[in-house]
Amino acid sequence: MHPTLSVLSTLAAAPQPMAANSIPQVIDGITGWIMGIIALVATMFLVIGGLRYMAAGGDPAQVEQAKGNFKSALIGYALAVLSPVVLQVLQDIIGG
Repeated sequence: MHPTLSVLSTLAAAPQPMAANSIPQVIDGITGWIMGIIALVATMFLVIGGLRYMAAGGDPAQVEQAKGNFKSALIGYALAVLSPVVLQVLQDIIGG
């Protein structure tokens, strides 16, 4: 068999992605993504707050903005930790 045909036949026989069978499976798949995205955004707020705090140079307005970024990061991390609980409650409400 020609090598190109071998590759094409392998690609044609590639397994198809599995479809979710139930709502709990879909919610389980989404949970990891949500936690990761929220943690990423919270980390961005933490880094921005740190940079603002270092660059404030004693300016009270800049320090307050940095503190606001730190608070937003804390809220984001709390949401990332609580997202599985929220999604479990949602799953119970839907009845999955």
